[in-house]
Amino acid sequence: MLLAAALAAVLTAGCGQTPTASPAPSPTCNTMNNWKEQLKEQLPYLGHRNWIVITDMAYPLQNSEGIETLFAPESFETVVAEVKAAVDKAPHVFAHVYLDSEQHRMSDALAEGWSDYQRRLAEVLPEGEAHYVLHEELIHKLDEVSRLYRVLLIKTPLTLPYSSVFFELDCGYWDAAREAELRK
Repeated sequence: MLLAAALAAVLTAGCGQTPTASPAPSPTCNTMNNWKEQLKEQLPYLGHRNWIVITDMAYPLQNSEGIETLFAPESFETVVAEVKAAVDKAPHVFAHVYLDSEQHRMSDALAEGWSDYQRRLAEVLPEGEAHYVLHEELIHKLDEVSRLYRVLLIKTPLTLPYSSVFFELDCGYWDAAREAELRK
């Protein structure tokens, strides 16, 4: 028993955390295979104004306390599909989906494998489901949002630029029309 407690303390210290009794998840690091479990645990806590972002391998590890970075060893499209399915099943949120507008100018000549990426992404994000915004604007938005709200960022092994998928969560049971009616 004493050995187990000591081992738990050493492992937790390696992640920069101290054990707490708080029910709200707030991990600062993870192992490669538990991103799905962490998404499942955290999604009930996430709400409107929170973001979930799936990125390529070169996406930088950001320093903001509001951004938690996980790593998923699965394919990019698998991670996008699983995150989308989890958000779609959640009764309390839906997502506005954003892609980098630079994608319109990308090609296999610029980044080998680009057309395969587009084909695979289209299988999980149908045409018209995403809005296109400049990459730097999306990054700036994450920086702003992370000062007050949680951003869950999931890196994948993908090595293509401008391939990130941004899910901006919104309230699933309230909409802008009813909010406007309330505010009249």
